[in-house]
This record gives sequence, structure tokens and C-alpha cells, in this order.
Amino acid sequence: MKTFLTGLLLTAAALPAFADPLPGDIHLDVIPRTAAEAERIAAVTAPTDDFSKAEPFELNQGGAATTDFAVSPDVFSQSSANMSFEREMDFKVGNGLFRKLWVSSPSSTTSSDGLGPLYNARGCQNCHLKDGRGRRPIREDEPTVSLFLRISVPATSPLTDQIEGYLATAPDPVYGGQLQNFSVAGVPAEGQMQMEYEDIPVTLPGGEVVTLQKPTYSISDLAYGPLAEDAMISPRLTLQMIGLGLLEAIPEADILAHADPDDADGDGISGRPNIVWSKEFDRPMLGRFGHKAGVPTIRQQSADAFSGDLGLSTPINPSASGDCTAAQEACRAAPDGASPEFEVDEQSLDLVTFYSRNLAVPQRRDLDDPTVLHGKELFYASGCTSCHVPKFVTARLKDQPEQSFQLIWPYTDLLLHDMGEGLADNRPEGRATGREWRTPPLWGIGLTKWVSVRDFYLHDGRARSLAEAILWHGGEAQAARDAFAGLQKPDRDAIIAFLESL
Repeated sequence: MKTFLTGLLLTAAALPAFADPLPGDIHLDVIPRTAAEAERIAAVTAPTDDFSKAEPFELNQGGAATTDFAVSPDVFSQSSANMSFEREMDFKVGNGLFRKLWVSSPSSTTSSDGLGPLYNARGCQNCHLKDGRGRRPIREDEPTVSLFLRISVPATSPLTDQIEGYLATAPDPVYGGQLQNFSVAGVPAEGQMQMEYEDIPVTLPGGEVVTLQKPTYSISDLAYGPLAEDAMISPRLTLQMIGLGLLEAIPEADILAHADPDDADGDGISGRPNIVWSKEFDRPMLGRFGHKAGVPTIRQQSADAFSGDLGLSTPINPSASGDCTAAQEACRAAPDGASPEFEVDEQSLDLVTFYSRNLAVPQRRDLDDPTVLHGKELFYASGCTSCHVPKFVTARLKDQPEQSFQLIWPYTDLLLHDMGEGLADNRPEGRATGREWRTPPLWGIGLTKWVSVRDFYLHDGRARSLAEAILWHGGEAQAARDAFAGLQKPDRDAIIAFLESL
């Protein structure tokens, strides 16, 4: 692994991003682990082989930050349970900013103006419904808000000299980095995403038929002429917000320890880290967030959403025109709310970051149920934990007590995996190829129907059930998918029951 990190992944320019102590690229005040502590952590995070009962501390899958709030549509909107009363106020103010509906400029409410001129939503909560995942439209007259299209074209970039394996792209020269289907008065919206679905029936042992929906995406009503001939589009359904701060607090070394780009152990799994450019720290960093791990920190993820989704400027993305390009003259000329400096100032960005970092993971449910325990055993035996790594212990952080030194159960390795042609978007991002996706965390997945009302899974919401989501797995996950598909219905139902308990 050391040879991989120093020879294949890192260049001299990238080395500072991986210097000790870890993860020093995100947290400046990390207390290093002792050898004895590291040994104890290795023991507690080792995969279990006893499925007769729940593991110690498995109930609180977000560690001491786990919320025991009752199952309801608001279960994803609770603060870290170990948060002090004094810090709770910052969480609530951040929540207010996250829920705020922005308006166009000029406006009498100067603290809320600056929307657009092109945008996908008027507020963060419009996409992350009750802090959960988005919903793809199911009717032709239903607007697409929490599902949108990324756009890019092949390009050259100096990052290819700083990050080995970097796949350079650039925004479309006319439409920018994503399609905005809404706009302020006097500025044409860019276009409308169109979806068509092909039914693919899959017959499972026992005669059960699961019908997969294969989507095809296009854009209608393009207002600024055609896309570039080599433009690549990729759909994105917004992700749930819980546990982000805990994922950010996993030591970088612990994530990289699971990387096996050449499949040296021969298990068919070749997880790779995505290394991306940090606008915040001006250097390469490990990607953790987004469907392809294309963003290194929660703060940058928040700033990118303000810019791309709402058209709002921040200290990280200072353009008050958001994703408008030079070819969109009306958009560039429209009034903005950048007075005196940014539409979302540094304090507001920090508060939204704090809120996003501290949305609590809910407690497990029914973890001692015999069916759930059987499903957990089958989940492990099918090889699912090769990518969906069950446990980590977060770093000791002086400045973030809520996330510091917690045993967490996210069921992800945060690495990139080739998921096969069926899920390929054929659009690279950072070091991620058009067939690679980050392993998504599974905690809270069983509460999706409570929070988001509709069950939509995978990067574009094509899967309408957890069974469909599993059956879409290919590439490195083909063997695990086939193991699930080959089980009898009671065993398949047990795996689903385990997932729904998370």
C-alpha cells in the first residue's frame, strides 16, 4: 500500500495534502493516536463473525452523536446528540439559513436577495427534502428540483501534472457545469431535462419478478443554442445530509488503507481514492463527498451548492452570477445581491457548514431481530462489506467535540468502484472514470420512505426499492449482486430487512 500511495497516487506537489498528522488537510487540531490506541481501534473495527446477536454499540451507529428521535419525517433533521447547549444555537441559525428561500435582486430583503440569475432551487431544503435525499419526478408536469444534470466537456488542465490519473474536464462553454431549469425574470432558463425509461424484468428464484427502469436523459428547450458536440451529461439526485461531519472526521489513512487499485488480494474489488482540487485549501485533497467523491470538504460542498444550484456567491465561489457563462449575456448583466462583498458571507457559510456537519445519524431499529441478524450475516457473506465497510473510529479533534473519537457504522469505504456499464454515466470527475462511483453510506437508508416519502435510490433515483438498487450493481459489485439474486426469497427479504434497520 505504501508503494501505491507514494508511487501511483501522489506527486511532489500533492504530498503536503497527505502529511501527518491525519487528517491534517481538514482538521488542524488532531490529536495523534498512540500505538496502543491504534491497536485497540483495529480490534473494534474488525468485521464480526458472530451474527447471533447485535454487536456492542451497534445501536448508536453515529457514536455519541446518534439521535434517538422518534421515527418521523423529521428524523434526519436533528442535531448531534452530544452537542452542548451553547453550540446548539449555531446549529439552529444554520438550519434557518439552510431553509431560507432566496429572492432575486434587487429586493427590499437585502439579506435574502441574489438568487440566480440561473438556478435549480430557491433554497437548500428544496433539494435536500427534510435533510434527506431528493425525489425524481414521476409525472410529466412535475418540475425537476432535486434531480439535475451535470455538464462537462473534455479538456486539458494543469491538475493532470499535480494529480496522477486526473481526468480533466471543463464546463460546457455555453451552459456551464450544470443545467439550470429555472431563472429570474428577464433571463431565459437554460432548458428542461427529459427522461425516458425502458423496463427490464429480472426473474429471481421462486418466480419473483423485479422490473428495473433503465433511464435515458436528454435536454429540451435549450435557450442558448446547442450543447458542445462533445458535451457529457450526468444526472444527480441530491443525497441525504446525515452524518457528514462524521465522514469528514474519518482519518485519511483509515480510508486509504482500504484502497486496492490493482486488486492485490484477488477479491475482485479495486477501490480507489478520488483526489480532487480543494478550492478552500488550494491543493490536492482526498475526495469524500458527492456521488463520485468529487468534493473534499463539507464547506466546499456547501459553497459549490450555493453557486451551482442557487447562483449565490461565497468566499469560495465569488462569482455573483453563479454558473452563468460569458455566452449568457443577460445572465451576466442581471442585478446581483453581492453587497458589500458576497451574497452568502463567510459567517453564513460557516453556519451552514456547521449545520450540515452536525445533522445526526438516527439509532438503529430492530437490530436484535432474528431476521435482521440473518440478513446481516448474508450481507457479509455475499461480499457487500468489501465496499460497504461497516465501522470506523473518527479522529480525536480538539475543535469538533461532536465528531471526535467516535465509533461509527456508516457502511462505506468512501472509495471509487467500477459499478459496470449499467450504471455508467460516461462522465469523469477528478480521478473517477465514467464507470466509477463512490460507495454511498448506508446509515439511515431504511428511513428514506419516512423522510423523502418516495423510495428512490442510486445516483439518479432510478431504483424504486432497495432490491432494485442491488440488482443494478455490476462491475466490481457483480459477484455480490449475483449472490443476492441467487438467494431464495426469504433470504433476500432478510437482507432487505437488515438494510431497512440501518
